[in-house]
Amino acid sequence: MENLIAGNWKMNPVSKKEAEKLFEEIKKGSEGIKNTEVVICPPFIYLDSVKSDLTLKLGAQSCFYEERGAFTGEISVIMLKDLGVEYVIIGHSERKKYFSETNEIINKKIKMALSAGLKVIFCIGETAEERDAGRKNEILEKQIKEGLAGINNFENINIAYEPVWAIGTGNNCLPQETRESVNFIKKLIPENVRVLYGGSVKSENSGSYIKEAGVNGFLVGGASLDAKEFAKIVKNATM
Repeated sequence: MENLIAGNWKMNPVSKKEAEKLFEEIKKGSEGIKNTEVVICPPFIYLDSVKSDLTLKLGAQSCFYEERGAFTGEISVIMLKDLGVEYVIIGHSERKKYFSETNEIINKKIKMALSAGLKVIFCIGETAEERDAGRKNEILEKQIKEGLAGINNFENINIAYEPVWAIGTGNNCLPQETRESVNFIKKLIPENVRVLYGGSVKSENSGSYIKEAGVNGFLVGGASLDAKEFAKIVKNATM
């Protein structure tokens, strides 16, 4: 199966001009890549300013679990499809932390995204406290079972393993520990589901995750805001 590299820009950059420039630089740096899907997930307001093509695909950072209606500030899957979006990130730890998203809400969002034909990047991961308490596998299994409850077709599902303690800290999960988690996750899902890694991914460590941890790609945060660095991560995943 092809690897998947997704860049999550989060609430960056701060202008349309910067977003367009960054997108074009990443596109240029990713040209000629084979056997790898490259997806960029900018803030909602920039989705109509950047255009996907054979090199880059578009993703959204979240969605709502209803198609339309009186839900101030929310974005529907129909709106995303209309803008040419193919992927959507659901269940990111920052959505859980700052917006109180539960496994039940995440499940509803995943079902809505799949019903619209969107491909899902479903984020799971344990906190430092859960890891230290020896509850990592318990937490991962609960997130998977509740987040994917009632879903039978996994064709458009991708799982991003993102240890919460590694996100944006520079303290990445080592490849061996990541392999243990990836192996556990793969026992709970169909074999055709890609498992990505996210959490302080850099060009110097990305190749080892593909070779040693057995991941099928990455969900990249901060490094996706540096076009040259992101391009190196993409190329390392194809070597």
